[in-house]
Amino acid sequence: MSKNRHTEITEVPFRASIGAPHGVEVMDFAGLLARARSHGIDPCNPLRPAFHHLVTVRCGALRYSLDFTEHTLPAGAWLWARPGQILQYGPELTEAHGTVVLFQPGFLSTPTAEATRTDQLAAGQPLIPRSEYKRQALRLMVDLLESEHQRRDDLPPDVHIEVVRHLLAVLVLRLAHLNDPLPGDARGNEAYQRLQQAVERDFARTHRVEDYAKQLGYSVRTLTRATRAATGSGAKQMIDDRVLLEAKRLLVHTELSSTAVAERLGFPGPTVFTRFFRQRTGDTPTAFRSRARGNLR
Repeated sequence: MSKNRHTEITEVPFRASIGAPHGVEVMDFAGLLARARSHGIDPCNPLRPAFHHLVTVRCGALRYSLDFTEHTLPAGAWLWARPGQILQYGPELTEAHGTVVLFQPGFLSTPTAEATRTDQLAAGQPLIPRSEYKRQALRLMVDLLESEHQRRDDLPPDVHIEVVRHLLAVLVLRLAHLNDPLPGDARGNEAYQRLQQAVERDFARTHRVEDYAKQLGYSVRTLTRATRAATGSGAKQMIDDRVLLEAKRLLVHTELSSTAVAERLGFPGPTVFTRFFRQRTGDTPTAFRSRARGNLR
């Protein structure tokens, strides 16, 4: 991925286009580039959007970085970047062809948002359909969504918004459960799902599996087994990974000192935080910040 000329991470609010249904936009890659540039934004620089990005490639491939990890999006695969994640597109955005769906938190109904876990990070990147049927079904859904989004004259505005909302709901429901196991598999069990939600809410308050077990009414062993079945690693690893991700975000896109980051993330002091960070990355927080910002130049 090409290096940028500065280290600033751009905070990007959602801006509705004139005449578009409020809260959602559907466009091709050229449209995304034009939209970004009209707002003085370079999508190949690091961005922190306040809204969801759903991206699929139709022809070619697209490199991107999401929360400091680089990925390649092949044709037929999907990127789902949540609000607050740090997203950076590669230069292939000007060469590949694909579709981008942008939507605000709150655009989907509450039941759909809960069923699609829109407040949680995607389980893996990129999202790749495991069968040709799923691949084609997603393609048909996004084509229909794009078509209806552009047709604004044959329905009353409030009805048009509801049509688009329902079509988007179908798309994200499919994506959120793209490769879910069959019913009964541990990945979909209640314990794992509830732990995910609790960690996202409370990771800055506690890093102890015991605390989550008590809060949720499970044993530590149950949470550990459920998480290992779902992700291949235990509950403690899941908690630490979420804390580490937030630490990286704060170190790269804020000027908070290591002491302030440690305090914000619930560590008893900077020494404990530095030890935690070094054990998991091989760097001190200061060294990571310097290296990560250097890579953004």
